[in-house]
Amino acid sequence: MGRNHEVVGKHMLLDESGELLEPGWSRNLVQTYDRNMIKAPKWRIKEWDYYLVLCDDFAGAFTISDDGYIGLQSVSLLEFGEKPWEHTGTVLNAFPMGKLSLPSSSESGVTSYEDGRLKMKFEVLDGKRHITCNFENFKDGKPFKCDIYLMQPDMDTMVIATPWDKKHCFYYNQKINSMRASGFMEFDGKKYVFDPECAFGTLDWGRGVWTYDNTWNWGSGNKDIDGNTFGFNIGYGFGNTKAATENVIFYNGKVHKLDDIEFHIPSSSYMDPWKFTSSDKRFEMDFVPVLDRAACLNYGVIVSDQHQVFGRMSGVAVLDDGTRIEVKDMMCFAEKVHNRY
Repeated sequence: MGRNHEVVGKHMLLDESGELLEPGWSRNLVQTYDRNMIKAPKWRIKEWDYYLVLCDDFAGAFTISDDGYIGLQSVSLLEFGEKPWEHTGTVLNAFPMGKLSLPSSSESGVTSYEDGRLKMKFEVLDGKRHITCNFENFKDGKPFKCDIYLMQPDMDTMVIATPWDKKHCFYYNQKINSMRASGFMEFDGKKYVFDPECAFGTLDWGRGVWTYDNTWNWGSGNKDIDGNTFGFNIGYGFGNTKAATENVIFYNGKVHKLDDIEFHIPSSSYMDPWKFTSSDKRFEMDFVPVLDRAACLNYGVIVSDQHQVFGRMSGVAVLDDGTRIEVKDMMCFAEKVHNRY
């Protein structure tokens, strides 16, 4: 059976003892996050804004995060052409613990980071989002810069609130898909221009208190199919999902809720073809990898093993009313991440 409790009433996310009031999923941020209501130690609080801007040939990814005892700010540039490649530039900060002042809602405000090497800002404007970045010595001594707009009309998003099986731990997360992208990235004399006809941005906005050791899977993509805007968000491993999963289809601005999705990742290699199957048979896909953005950090107490695999997905997705959507060669990503932090 699907676990699909939808939260519809507006209220605070946490009760006075720092526990989730109503685990479940929602179409927007109906539950209000307040960092001051968290009962866990400050160094366990994780807050992040992550944007991925993707088209058929290239992508950019931008992270501003405050993960308690470490801050991780990063920019990735990816190319999917004849010789796929990627580079990720990262700045680590010790013990930010709230100093970055990330907004308590995705719906307004500015998320920004600045030091001698990296200046990055995410701004919420009327009906759109603005990403700007200047990264000195991004790679081989050369700088990276970008100026990108994402259009955000009134539309459903995917929000999930799940507890972890540990006191005061919770995961509150929003995915905003299907934001048409315009603007550019620039690196090493090359300009990457986003065309809103085919380029889309996705926001992964998260606030919460995590347990120490976690493995998760996440996948996301957007595409115009026969004049309709199609997107998906699938994943698991983020806390106790008894109340709800975060598996959804986005279609012309509306969310269609899915049950359980399984990632079939080949044991031979992340670059071999994957499959995705669903308990309700509404998301059946094949996935042919193009590029594995692999990152492994090991600082003793902090360990991260990430495989964010970009590739092309084909198959069938079924809407709530039974409409079948044929998906062909959709550029997207799917990942497996193991973190101890």
